[in-house]
Amino acid sequence: MTREMRRMATAKIALLLRLLAAIDEGRYGFEELKAHLDDERPPSTRTLRRYLATLAESGFPWLYDRASGTYRFESGYSLRRLELSGNELFGLLALRGIAASLGGNIGASIGEVTEKLAHLSDGSATAKPAVRVHLSDPQLDPERAAIFELLQRAQREHQSVRFEYVDKNAKRSTRHVDPYGFVVSGGRIYAVTHDRLRGDRRVFAVDGIANVRLAPQRFTVPDDFDIEAFATRSVSGIMHGDQATRVTVRFSALVARAAQAERIVRERTIEEGPAGGVTIAYTVADPAEFVRWVLKFGGEAEIVAPPEVRALAREIASSVAALYKS
Repeated sequence: MTREMRRMATAKIALLLRLLAAIDEGRYGFEELKAHLDDERPPSTRTLRRYLATLAESGFPWLYDRASGTYRFESGYSLRRLELSGNELFGLLALRGIAASLGGNIGASIGEVTEKLAHLSDGSATAKPAVRVHLSDPQLDPERAAIFELLQRAQREHQSVRFEYVDKNAKRSTRHVDPYGFVVSGGRIYAVTHDRLRGDRRVFAVDGIANVRLAPQRFTVPDDFDIEAFATRSVSGIMHGDQATRVTVRFSALVARAAQAERIVRERTIEEGPAGGVTIAYTVADPAEFVRWVLKFGGEAEIVAPPEVRALAREIASSVAALYKS
C-alpha cells in the first residue's frame, strides 16, 4: 500500500469514526450528519450514503428514525466513547469490521489514525489524545497483503478459492475452501471457511496461506452463519467446537474486577462471593483455550466445574510446573 493510499485510508477511518459518534448521539438528520463530519467541506450525498453502508456492512446496527428525522443506533446499542483532545468524543474503533470494508493491509498505522483524529478534533496537529486504546495491529508484508485482498474479494463475490497452507506444526496441505469471513486476533488475521475437501468449517491463519487462486465454483453463505456469533464463545475468536461447554470459575477479590472487565465471551453469568470475590460461569467453545486464559490469573482463579475441565486445568498446570522443577 502506497503512502497516498494509506493517507486516504486513514482519512476514511477518521470520518467513519466521526460518523459513528454522531449516530451514537442520535440527534442528527442526513444533512446535519454531512456538516458534522466536515462543516467546511461536507461529503456528498453519495459519499455519505456509502459511509452509512460501510458501517452497516461492518455490523453497526444504525437506523433512520422517521419520527424524529434522525439517525441513531437500535435501542439498547451504544458505543463506548473515548475522550480525545478537544473533548471530542469518538465511537470505539471497531477495527475488524471497518478494516475489512476498506481492503488492503489491515495493519495500517493505528498511530497515524489517532494523530488524524486529534487533528480533526480541534484543528491542531500537535494535540495529544488523553486516552490510549491499545489494539493488536496485524502487519502483513506485501505478499500476504495481496493474499488477504484476494481472499476478501472471493468472500465478497462468493467465489471459492484454492491455496497451499502450512499449519502451526509445519504440516503442509492443499485446500479448496469457501471463505465466509475473517477474524483479527492476537495480531494475526484468520479466514473462517468451509473446507470443501473435508466437508467442515475450518479456520486458516492468513500468514500461513500461499499460492492462493480463485476456483470456478461459487458458494452461498449459510443463513445460520454469522461471523460475530462464530467468535462469541472463543477467547481468541477463532476456536470453534460443535458443542458449547459451561465452565464455572471462582476468582479471588484480588482479581475479581479484572475478571469481570474482560468480556472474553458473550455468554456469562456473575455471582458475588464472600470477601469481594466473584464466581463467573462462561459458555465457551474450546475448554482447553479457556483453561489457558484462566491460568494467567495464577492461584487467584480456580475452575470449579465441570469436573472434566477442572481435570484439564490440573493437567495443563502440572505440565507447566514440570518445566520449572529444575
